[in-house]
Amino acid sequence: MKKFLSMLAIAAMVMSFVACDDDEATPDGPSIATPAVTNVQVEAAADITFEATIPGGYKSMNVAATGGTAVKKSEPAAGATSGNVVVTFTADATAGAGTVTVSITDNNDKAESETAAINKTGEVVPDVIVVSGVIDEDVTWTADNIYELAGRVIVDDGTTLTIEAGTIIKGREGEGINASALMVARGGKLNAAGTAEKPIIMTSELDDIMPGETAGSNLDEEDKGLWGGLVILGKAPISVSGATEAQIEGVPASETLGLYGGDVANDNSGTISYVSIRHGGTVLSGGSEINGLTLGGVGSGTTINNIEVFANVDDGVEFFGGSVNVSNLLISYQGDDGVDIDQAYAGTLDGFMVIHGGDTDEGLEIDGPEGAANATGKFILKNGTLIGDPTKPSDASSLADFKSKAQGTLENVVFSGYTAGKKIKLASSYDGSCTPTLDAYKNVVDNNLVFTTVQFTGFTVDVYAASGSCDTAASDTAAAAKITSATATGAPAISTWSWTVSAAKSILK
Repeated sequence: MKKFLSMLAIAAMVMSFVACDDDEATPDGPSIATPAVTNVQVEAAADITFEATIPGGYKSMNVAATGGTAVKKSEPAAGATSGNVVVTFTADATAGAGTVTVSITDNNDKAESETAAINKTGEVVPDVIVVSGVIDEDVTWTADNIYELAGRVIVDDGTTLTIEAGTIIKGREGEGINASALMVARGGKLNAAGTAEKPIIMTSELDDIMPGETAGSNLDEEDKGLWGGLVILGKAPISVSGATEAQIEGVPASETLGLYGGDVANDNSGTISYVSIRHGGTVLSGGSEINGLTLGGVGSGTTINNIEVFANVDDGVEFFGGSVNVSNLLISYQGDDGVDIDQAYAGTLDGFMVIHGGDTDEGLEIDGPEGAANATGKFILKNGTLIGDPTKPSDASSLADFKSKAQGTLENVVFSGYTAGKKIKLASSYDGSCTPTLDAYKNVVDNNLVFTTVQFTGFTVDVYAASGSCDTAASDTAAAAKITSATATGAPAISTWSWTVSAAKSILK
């Protein structure tokens, strides 16, 4: 009897182990990608696609809706491990929000659900035109459509992309090679002339904004990194080590259309006016996020004014050399620096505002030339206001960092609202005897980095050793004698940016 009971116990243990092995071998349940917000005219229908991965094999699906009705249009084949469920949603007569929820069950009876957001509108819903790859012939994007960027879209050399006032462009989600961005290669042109009444809006596919609207209802200043951004590349001089051209950051070296720089100071990359760039900054390559607006070697023949960058992961705007002039620039809730200058940018930024929010970096991050070629370029930043807000969670914002060999002029600039103790920082390099050598601090002393009517009441100037361990106390004293806080008026009137999403969401005050 004891032998029999022992055999039963062993058999039970074996069955238990087998059962555990069977559980471990059971595939994961279904997963469903969240579709972008779908705009549907009231009492009209639209198809919504749910992309599904089903390791256990497709068995069945159910669908439910609010704000209308939904029926299955197509589904994966029985047993398929991936595929699309397409649902036709018909909106009721009331404008507002709706939803479609799809539940998928696999052959192991594991189930997963996902809900798509619907924006029901009384307006006619425009066509969505998907764009990808290289634009190699002149084309116009019109305000009666929405243009969806599927990956990197590049305006080629000799080609002009014209965007009508009031047009909405939406970038798809994705990182790396799947990241969406609009790029203008050297020799290409972007003519994007919006107006205060009809700005051109570049945003995420997840934004439920419709033509004629200033802002959608479902995204805010915390929604960042949902697509790439706008990149303009030109033939104007830059200063990089050992070369006169370079590959723009975040774009793979294999993409030859990512080169910028040259010897055409008045190069013309087109007109960009009344353009709002929102919710960008996804990773393009090698862990590098894209700026809201990237200007690489852009020439003075290019017109750029009345620009907003809103809720971008990386810098608001970054200048890589070039000589383009920019006016009326608003940057709010960027994740890194407000305005970033590199490679001896030699243009003027006239009229700007940076509004920090939460975990951001510097209001200004300024570098000078990186190589001997084209090293004389000096920026001018004038009529600007930079505002910190220490009440925001995880606030790390700071006034400015003038780094390697920064050279240029600040005129009528106001810094305010930062946490007590924050500073305007100046990098200083020293030789073996701790004598300052060429860097931002020495450029201040030599009047190559000039502060004229800059207000930073309550904050200080700090010189730090960019390398080595030299005492910077004497340098601090000399810098303080050169840079003194003076009453300034700063940026233009707030009404300058009344057309922006920052104004619509009451961030401008």
